[in-house]
This record gives sequence, structure tokens and C-alpha cells, in this order.
Amino acid sequence: MKILVTGVKGQLGYDVVQEGESRGLDMFGTDVDNMDITNAGQVKQVIEAYKPDAVIHCAAYTAVDAAEDNQELCRKINVDGTRNIAEVCKDMDIPMMYFSTDYIFNGQGENFWKEDDPKKPLNVYGQTKYEGELAVQELVEKYFILRISWVFGVNGNNFIKTMLRVGPQRGEVGVVADQIGSPTYTYDLAKLVIDMIQTDKYGAYHVTNEGICSWYEFACAIFKQAGLDVKVNPLTTAEYPAKAARPSNSRMSKDKLINAGFEMLPSWQDALSHYLKQTIIL
Repeated sequence: MKILVTGVKGQLGYDVVQEGESRGLDMFGTDVDNMDITNAGQVKQVIEAYKPDAVIHCAAYTAVDAAEDNQELCRKINVDGTRNIAEVCKDMDIPMMYFSTDYIFNGQGENFWKEDDPKKPLNVYGQTKYEGELAVQELVEKYFILRISWVFGVNGNNFIKTMLRVGPQRGEVGVVADQIGSPTYTYDLAKLVIDMIQTDKYGAYHVTNEGICSWYEFACAIFKQAGLDVKVNPLTTAEYPAKAARPSNSRMSKDKLINAGFEMLPSWQDALSHYLKQTIIL
């Protein structure tokens, strides 16, 4: 199977290509240097030249706070870029996988969000990712939409790396304790992605590592597993002002994933342990 992957230099794209190659698949990783997704002509040229059996679209503008001040660029990448890819997948009649986010929901309450629940993004990033979803659904018949949250991987920046950098420097950190969700390890996610792309079980799914926690609890676990003596102070969202609004409830139901027969990802605690070993922290 030939698979084209966008965003190969990012956390998820990198792991998806590695996982596919480890299974003997023909993987072609692209990034802005060899396929600018905002350039419709280039997208069409590159994808048609490679003739993939499917496209896994990992590239995205993910700087949530910066997106508030760079709305045009964020939309150009997350919406227009996604549409450019979807147009080619439609013309070639091949499956497309798109990654969305928990940020498409309003983040209220304590229930687990289901795939078809109403969408009401709180920030520019969430809005553009939702508009990307709509473009994929409108154009591609054979689509997968995977909504993920709190992503971390070896390749790129993430919350864990930030904590491990600033924690030992300062001796203590303040972390929001009233935003609840589930971390997603790209190494684990990539395995499911490669499993799924080889099926015809199309549709929208929620995918994260198992279990829920607050950012505060996540930070505590990071320092504990890494063997670092760093004090973590719980903060409210109001005490930690950010440019972009964040959802307080990012719990997502994975019933659809279970019913489709896919294997659940490991617990986020196990994922964290594996990640720390992979990054030679332990």
C-alpha cells in the first residue's frame, strides 16, 4: 500500500511514517519544503505524481494562542490547505485521513463528547480545524476524521518537554487544574492510524490514550515518573490567562472506536512512561 503523509516533520507525521515503514508499507512523507499544502497546484502535482492509495493529512497550524493574532494564516493552512488535499483525494477517489481536535466542542459540562454532538469552538484554532472537517466531509467520500487531544511525541514541542525544561530550572511550576481531558501519544496513535487506513471503516472517531486527568495531574505524573523534585501548584483557568480560550471539559467518548473493533490505546500513564524512556529521560 502506498500512503502519502503530510506534516512529516511534526510529532504525528513523523511517527506515522515510521510506523508504516516498519510494517513494510510504501510511505511518502511531505512537508512544506516539498509540498506546500496552501498551494493547490503543487498539492495536485505532488499527490498525482506519487499516486498514493491513501493520504494521511497530519500537517496543521497548531499554535493555539498565536492563531488568535494570525487568523488568516491559520485558516489558510487548516482550512484551505485541507481543502486542497481533499479536492485531489476526491478526484483520485482515494481515502483521506484528517486529524481534528477536542477544541471543536464548547468544553462545558462533565459528559464525554460524542462524535455527533454539536460543534461550538471556543477559539480560532478550533474553528479552523472544524472548518477543515467540513471540507473533508463535503468533498471526500472515503474519509476518516480522528479527533485527538493533548498531543505529545518525540519529534517536536509539547507539554511534557516544556515541563521538563522549566520545572528543574524554576523548582516549581503553576499548572491549570480545572481543564480535564486525555493525553494522546503519537507513537500509540500512529499504530491505530496505520491499522485504520487499511480498512474501509470510514467516519469520524475520537482517539486518545485511555484515562482522563487535569493538566495539573499530568504535570505531577511527569515529574514523578522522571524522578524530578519539582513542586506543582494547581491553578484555575482564570489564574492562568491565555490568548485563546480553552475548554474545561475535553472528555471524548470512544464508543464508536470500540464498536468498530479497533484496539484501544494504552493508558496515558503507560504512554508517558514509554515516552520518557524513548526520549532518554529515564
